[in-house]
Amino acid sequence: MAAATARLGALRSRFRGGRGGARSSRAAYLYLVPAFAVMGVITLYPLGFQVWMSFTDMAPINLNIRANVPPHFIGIENYTNIISSQLAIPNYNFLRLIIYNLFWAVSNVAIHLVLGVGIALLLNVKGLWFRRFYRALYILPVVIPPIIVATVWHNMFDRDDGAVNLILAGFGGFLGLPAGAFEIDWLRQVKAPIDGLLPSWEGGPNLSLPLAFYAMLVTNTWLGWPLNSVVATGALQSIPNDLYEAAEMDGATAWAKFRHITLAYLRPAMIPYAIYGFVLTFNLFALAYWMSGGGPEGRTELLVTQAYQLANVQRLYGVAAAFAVIMFFILLTVTLVTNRLTKATQSYNL
Repeated sequence: MAAATARLGALRSRFRGGRGGARSSRAAYLYLVPAFAVMGVITLYPLGFQVWMSFTDMAPINLNIRANVPPHFIGIENYTNIISSQLAIPNYNFLRLIIYNLFWAVSNVAIHLVLGVGIALLLNVKGLWFRRFYRALYILPVVIPPIIVATVWHNMFDRDDGAVNLILAGFGGFLGLPAGAFEIDWLRQVKAPIDGLLPSWEGGPNLSLPLAFYAMLVTNTWLGWPLNSVVATGALQSIPNDLYEAAEMDGATAWAKFRHITLAYLRPAMIPYAIYGFVLTFNLFALAYWMSGGGPEGRTELLVTQAYQLANVQRLYGVAAAFAVIMFFILLTVTLVTNRLTKATQSYNL
């Protein structure tokens, strides 16, 4: 035992100092140099250039090497114009964008979480036939590219030939309702079916949610709950059966076992994934762009689609860069606050 301890001490001293330790440190840094070089070229430099560009009036003419026209440094003008909604583009209101984007992400994640956990619990019941088949089937939406999902559901919600209206018309005909009662313009109807879901005040932006929001919510629910269910299934499989047996011997009710055992083991897996899902939904470009196009009147526009419009339609590269920087800090703040409140990354001693 003493010999082993002495040998361990010698190894520690060798790696902490001396010529051998110095060589090992140099070798480690040399191995890291290629990774740092690649990250600097493809990540750090573009980020730094974007931050610099956000303080300029960068336009297409400035990207023309032959024209040799450098952009002008304008300070924080881009940021002030964005935050104060002073951009000369149609249907733009920064406060409405933030409130809608946050509500869109929170509502989707809440539905995905509840639905995913609920279905995982149903498919975790012992003795259920074809349980593996069901689990393989509900993962299909995850492997379909979002642009295909957005295009298919856009066609399904078409007013004249969409499957949704045709199904509703079929049910309406069975109940004796007129055929024209279900010619619903899901993606372009301006009037909100339900008022008061988002706060409104005098002089504030129009925060009513059009039908397009609900159509996108249904689409993203179909797209998003399966992966939540996969994560929940993995967490459920890790719960020892001994805990349930011990709780049953102590006379615990089904609700008590669910609350103190099932939820306790689901929480460490589902809370971090919910934060990840929030970030993913917050930046879900495909549905907002390919399904609703941000309409009607920009009321389903997300920050990420607005940034795309600024860069690729309006060609306001400096403004788009500033917009992206603001998006980064919004997401960073929300993630840090959520992580602090939910303690998502802390260790659990269950």
